[in-house]
Amino acid sequence: MFWKNRQVLFLFTGAFVIVVVAVLIIVLSFNSSKETTKFADEDIIEVDNQEDEQKDIKEEEEDSLEPGTYQNPVFEPVLADPAVMKAEDGTYYAYGTEDAWERGQAAKVVPIVKSTDLVHWEYIGDAFTSKPRWISSNNFVWAPDVQFYNGKYHLYYTLAQWGDPNVGVGVAVSNSPEGPFEDVGKIFTAYEVGLGIIDPQLFIDDGVPYLVSGGLTDGLFIAKMKEDALSLDGEFIQLTREGVEAPYLIKRDNCYYLFGSPGSCCDGANSSYQVIVGRSESIEGPYVDANGKNLIDTFSSATILRGHILPEDGKQFVGPGHISVIQDDAGDDWMFYHAIDIANPTLTSNATRRPMMMDKMEWVDGWPTIKNRTPSVGVQKAPNT
Repeated sequence: MFWKNRQVLFLFTGAFVIVVVAVLIIVLSFNSSKETTKFADEDIIEVDNQEDEQKDIKEEEEDSLEPGTYQNPVFEPVLADPAVMKAEDGTYYAYGTEDAWERGQAAKVVPIVKSTDLVHWEYIGDAFTSKPRWISSNNFVWAPDVQFYNGKYHLYYTLAQWGDPNVGVGVAVSNSPEGPFEDVGKIFTAYEVGLGIIDPQLFIDDGVPYLVSGGLTDGLFIAKMKEDALSLDGEFIQLTREGVEAPYLIKRDNCYYLFGSPGSCCDGANSSYQVIVGRSESIEGPYVDANGKNLIDTFSSATILRGHILPEDGKQFVGPGHISVIQDDAGDDWMFYHAIDIANPTLTSNATRRPMMMDKMEWVDGWPTIKNRTPSVGVQKAPNT
């Protein structure tokens, strides 16, 4: 009887010890979880506070600027791949790549900002109320281009899914530059044309619509479009070698100028994007740089804008690229592009933070360039609007 009582006592004691240990483990785990959550929350608060502080600093800088001046960036926190155009009523609009501007916030599907002076920009909404999904149910809308043509605003865009090589280019239309834009659908996919080209731009030359497009894997191309500018009407013609994307075409003094961006667009402070340019007397090329080198062969000497990569540059903005060009009322050309501030390279969503920048294009001996070939830092003279 005594032995049985001892067994019962041992069993009871063992069970009690197990329960106590289990409770201790639960308590310790709970406290550890609380601490981890606390630190994570503190990190989120710190990042959000930094964004708020930077926003306040930017607003103070804008308030302190003299009329007729500006300072980069001209729009924050992000407007990647900015497509800037002047609407029929004289208002300026800029359209950007799909991005979630803040952690936990829904992505803005082609955000639109507008301005009357090219310096002060206001976010007014998104181009799409419903995202195009003719590639997949999980695709992204990148690199828009908007032009007024045939009485409507045409929005050309890239549709892509991360990791899928079958990217596509589509078009949407609207009666207003503020949208909403109604998707017309696909113009082509990479598999259909046998080229990995994205970043479309509509260019009208003597009434004939052309589509300029390109990607790092194959380079920059151009093709005629049908009169309605909703579908292709010819084969793509190659304009550059591979390794460059984001084409943008302008015509000045009977010459065509083709801009593009080689390098990496979206590696935070390590982004290596830049801007190159070639010139041609024919829209279909050949395009050569200022040294007469054909862009089909090389663009190693064609750079007109790069990041602050040298000590004397100040090391503030890197990865400038994916441009569009606007003429002000004085006839001066202004280049809009995105770049990355190395002191603030990512959004709270962890995507690369690419605010919109602006700099005046200078023309020297028939060639465009940017002063010092780097993004401007400090107060600059504003466009004449």
